Amino acid sequence: MASKDKYTPKKQADIQTLPFESAEEAWFWFIQAQAARNDGARFAAGQGMIPRPCEPIDILRVLDRLYRHRRLLREHLLVLRHYGRRHMAPDPRRPLEKNSHALWIEALERMEIVLIRKGIVRRNNWVPRENWIDDAFVYEGGARP
Repeated sequence: MASKDKYTPKKQADIQTLPFESAEEAWFWFIQAQAARNDGARFAAGQGMIPRPCEPIDILRVLDRLYRHRRLLREHLLVLRHYGRRHMAPDPRRPLEKNSHALWIEALERMEIVLIRKGIVRRNNWVPRENWIDDAFVYEGGARP
């Protein structure tokens, strides 16, 4: 008699996932997933070649929350979208991309704090900035004492 477990899908918690190395890697993954979705692809948890600890919508929710709390501005989102679609970060050595590079770095730093806390990005790459405590209070919904 065949076991029922053979046909039972694994729960997401049972699947071994691989966190992203950086917020930049997570962002490029998100952009590619959204492009595939726009082309008609359907997503199912744990079905990718590399199981990730999140779904594309989780990255979008982080972005939305940061935007609603005014940690990311419209300019950040436009730069993230433009260079995400190009699959490359802005080059600070190019005069036309210098401003975009500053916005890119700022946006990814703000996203990375949240993505690390959620387990989407691996913690060992994170180096706290000088004002990291201010960021932590904003993300927890409070004000610095």
